[in-house]
Amino acid sequence: MTAHFGTTRQETRPHAAAKPVRWAADAVAALPAEVRPRFDHSAQSLWWADRTIAETRRTGTPYAAVESLLRGLGAYAGEVIARQAGAEWWATGGDHWIRTPDGRLWDPLDEARRCFAGEGSLRLLCRDATSAAGGQAATGRPASGWPAADERGPQEGREAL
Repeated sequence: MTAHFGTTRQETRPHAAAKPVRWAADAVAALPAEVRPRFDHSAQSLWWADRTIAETRRTGTPYAAVESLLRGLGAYAGEVIARQAGAEWWATGGDHWIRTPDGRLWDPLDEARRCFAGEGSLRLLCRDATSAAGGQAATGRPASGWPAADERGPQEGREAL
């Protein structure tokens, strides 16, 4: 008698995603318990990421003290973009970007730093990246939840690389 072992197809992620996924998980785990449930990888959850960064900036915390939190929240935003737009992580020389299906590269880690400087928004970066990718999630359903209109600051540095 021959035994047959069934294998299930397991979807793997690019190796480039390993570090950002860990950074994102660590950052969310470091947040207060009452805030963590709001970080559900939805596009709307990036409002909370922006708010967390803005509150940290308002307290006058030095950049060096929040560098890993900013990296983690940027990575979290990258994960949201990956899920919303069917994008994937790309890495080279220690830098990590999100590549949307249209081939554009986005830098959510830098956008988190820009947000801390009062010049960026993770929520708007995600909106721009998912719109540029056709607004389609990996499932083929349109991304939703964006406001119809909103005031934007300077565009420099936010566009895809």
